[in-house]
Amino acid sequence: MPRDLPIGNGSLLINFGRNYTLRDIYYPYVGGSNHSLGHPSLFGVWTEGQFSWVNSSEWSRSLEYHDETLVTHVTATNSRLGIKLAMNDAVDCLKNVYLKKITVEDLSGRDREIRLFFSRDFHILESRLGDTAYYDPRTSSIIHYKKTCYFLISCLHSGGSGIDQYAVGVQDSQEAEGTWRDAEDGILGGNPVANGNVDSTIGIHLDLPARGQAVAYYWIAAGRKYGEITELNKLVLDEGPEYFINRTASYWRAWLAKGLRHSGRVIESGKVLPDDILSLYRKSLLILRTQIDNEGAILAANELHTEGTDDYSYMWPRDGAMVAYTLDEAGYAELTRRFFKFCANVITSEGYFLHKYNPDRSAGSSWLPWMADGELQLPIQEDETALVVWAFWHHFQEHQNIEFVRTLYEPLVIRPGDFMLKYRDESTGLPLPSYDIWEERRGIHTFTTTAVCAGLTAAANFAEIFGDQEKAKQYRAASMEMKAAMDTYLYSEDQGRFLRTIAPRDGEYQSDFTVDSSMYATFSFGVYDVFDKRVESTMKAIMEELSVKTDIGGVARYANDYFNRVSEDTENVPGNPWIICTLWTAQYMIAKAKTSSELQAAIPVLRWVAEHAMKSGVLPEQLHPHTGQPLSVSPLTWSHGEFILTIRRFIEKRSILEGSNCP
Repeated sequence: MPRDLPIGNGSLLINFGRNYTLRDIYYPYVGGSNHSLGHPSLFGVWTEGQFSWVNSSEWSRSLEYHDETLVTHVTATNSRLGIKLAMNDAVDCLKNVYLKKITVEDLSGRDREIRLFFSRDFHILESRLGDTAYYDPRTSSIIHYKKTCYFLISCLHSGGSGIDQYAVGVQDSQEAEGTWRDAEDGILGGNPVANGNVDSTIGIHLDLPARGQAVAYYWIAAGRKYGEITELNKLVLDEGPEYFINRTASYWRAWLAKGLRHSGRVIESGKVLPDDILSLYRKSLLILRTQIDNEGAILAANELHTEGTDDYSYMWPRDGAMVAYTLDEAGYAELTRRFFKFCANVITSEGYFLHKYNPDRSAGSSWLPWMADGELQLPIQEDETALVVWAFWHHFQEHQNIEFVRTLYEPLVIRPGDFMLKYRDESTGLPLPSYDIWEERRGIHTFTTTAVCAGLTAAANFAEIFGDQEKAKQYRAASMEMKAAMDTYLYSEDQGRFLRTIAPRDGEYQSDFTVDSSMYATFSFGVYDVFDKRVESTMKAIMEELSVKTDIGGVARYANDYFNRVSEDTENVPGNPWIICTLWTAQYMIAKAKTSSELQAAIPVLRWVAEHAMKSGVLPEQLHPHTGQPLSVSPLTWSHGEFILTIRRFIEKRSILEGSNCP
């Protein structure tokens, strides 16, 4: 289920769904424990004997962010109740507190009482067992806790601080659906404590003048113990919740300013690209930040999208490296330093990365086997190892922070460099088999081989700086041999393009002729020149054969893609359109542009992405080929990263073509 509005500070992440239902609460790691497991936490309004939950269809809603902030700007109108709500949500930039401001406006023309109800459905530490919820008279709040995870819920309004009504109870049983049902008559039962599979609902009362407004605030403080959350609660009461919302908005505007610069100048709307495209660029930077944990993990996506299988709340080294590359382009070295420290901590002693990792640096779940055909195999995607080294070299080029690089030279250069050097077929010079970028097939892939060439070159560059001439010589020679092997084994003269994969079978290589968008890597990682005829023919095949021939358009991952397939018309719909794959074609257009008019060919692709973003700016992984609705996860961190990178590539090329440093 898409998440339209993520807000967070790198430790506490809150996600709202399409109907403005609070769905996810991640703490203390972004992508770690989801303390609601996607279960909805409801917000409702009672007045004059009538009740409505704000996520219901009778409300007209608009979900956006305030300009250049991670503070929401949400409106909801209910004509039956004669109520309009204006809401701002924020996770404080420094403290682990989620705050909500609600401005209630009367549309009926009469004075009346309004009651606001907030229901919380926690599954603390991702389990429905053993939670406790209780009313705390010392703070006039509701507290949920389990082990070392505490949440305090409270309010402030014209009647004072604290809550006016509450109910705590057991839910999801034959006897009790949950305390949210208790709110629908406008009166809560007042049960003060429950344990097990519990929920809670609180209510506050407002006097609303005719055609006037009333304001209330609501917050959740997160901590590891009781004293921590009560101290946060006191801080909110002492300073006032408005103070925290305002300072958070100011912080994000200041944070964004760095990413709005290129070649020393400010990227201005209308002067470089159309406003809608640059608006999405700004939103993408902010949304991207919500998916990054303060301890360094760059998470693929944070929303519970499947039942009984798994989610995307992991750090894939490949996705992380690609996004880190973009962040370094945009100037956010402090974030990428944490990412590279994370990588140095989790890389194996043998010099490779496993499939994926949790944000606490433990190994993530995996479906890649350690054994095939009765023999041991490494369950890896070697491109993940190579691309971290490649991105690390780019980080150094951008920031020249040699002291930092020195601390990670052994784990992030020598160890993976030696692994890539050894993990090769001695007879061909190609990498040994591993899993592909899409985690679906084992073999020797154009994408992976290109990434390893780039990773070995990056390792050689580092080794030269540190005076390891023998290492540098070995890494560079291996990279050159590997590129030559690509020419021999991964390029098909018959097809006139690169192959997706070759797989060893009975002493020979079996070729996979499927057109795959990931073959864009041949030029993107700098291994082949963008004007190489082999690259041109490969990219031509991608753009012709993988274009989705519906009103939605876009580019599929590969021909006959089965993942989330919704159409069997593979001639017109080779697969669902993916944001990243579509952007790769724009990056190719930009790279090969020799004139300003040729560069303009990329703008329709950028506009296509902007048109298929949610109103908030959130980008999904893929789209329904006939409706354009998001499929799989939203937001996908990689989608935002590739969009940001493509914009910066466009501006850079425009500057070059105009012979000026000015964007």
